[in-house]
Amino acid sequence: MTQARHAWLAAAAVVPLAFVSHGAHALGTAAGTIITNTASGTFTNGATTSTVQSNTVSVRVDEVLDVTVVALNTGATQVGGSAVAVPFRITNTGNGPEAFRVTVAGALPGNQFTPTVTGLVLDTNNNKTYDPGIDQPLLAGANTAALAANATLDAFAIVTLPGGASDGQTAQLRLTAEAATGSGTPGTSFAGRGQGGGDAIVGASTALANAASPLVASSIAMAITKSASVADPYGGTKIIPGAVVTFNLAVAFTGSGSASGARITDTIPPNTTYQPGTLRLDGATLTDPADGDAGAASAAGIDVNLGTVSGGTTRQIRFDVKIN
Repeated sequence: MTQARHAWLAAAAVVPLAFVSHGAHALGTAAGTIITNTASGTFTNGATTSTVQSNTVSVRVDEVLDVTVVALNTGATQVGGSAVAVPFRITNTGNGPEAFRVTVAGALPGNQFTPTVTGLVLDTNNNKTYDPGIDQPLLAGANTAALAANATLDAFAIVTLPGGASDGQTAQLRLTAEAATGSGTPGTSFAGRGQGGGDAIVGASTALANAASPLVASSIAMAITKSASVADPYGGTKIIPGAVVTFNLAVAFTGSGSASGARITDTIPPNTTYQPGTLRLDGATLTDPADGDAGAASAAGIDVNLGTVSGGTTRQIRFDVKIN
């Protein structure tokens, strides 16, 4: 039995061991883990009981490359005159740390407009909110930092509305994440490129995933309609010296967006004189000096600051002049 026992005690071997992903969660055993196993046996020879052990076999768990991407906005993101951040979440569902190549596409089949992608920003401080100037942009062609198994990373695609897009048009914005090690059909192997020196094996996701987030164009237009009414000194409506002309400006905003910094100016016509204290906004009188309210008026003209106005709103401005 001594010879047989010596035959069992072979040198330990390390054998790569690969797993295939079957779900959206990271595999339980971390890539690079060494699993060892040694068998033992006992036998009795007469009055003597002996124990023998096999050689130890060691296997290394290979890295599985898997990823998921989800769009975080529950509804369509309104894209108007200002840049907006469209959020996505990337999850490393493999069993080892992996970096990812991330790309954004706006020119997709079925889009009624092509959103202008101005940048891709990573949630650097991990607060799940886009913070301009704090969150760092991911440069074109660069990879993310390595994500631990089952770790997530939020990414924000920064988009604007292109010229020519009409209010209410819809589009999709797609973000794609691909394992930096590589992608391919499940089971594809990248020799020696896994965690701990093992192989990297493409999992069920093909190591590449994407998600689309819906967008809707939110534009706004402004139209000004001006009218005038006349009251002469004799109770009539004749346009004669001394008659007062009331100008009315109907400022209509159409569309689903909002206008910021809306401002209306009008010069006092020649041969007329502005009538102090007659500037009104939506029926409320505004003071003539440039002070805390929205308007100012003088012999030269009127200036009314409407500020931010939503689509579907009409503002009324009125003022009087007297014909010289």
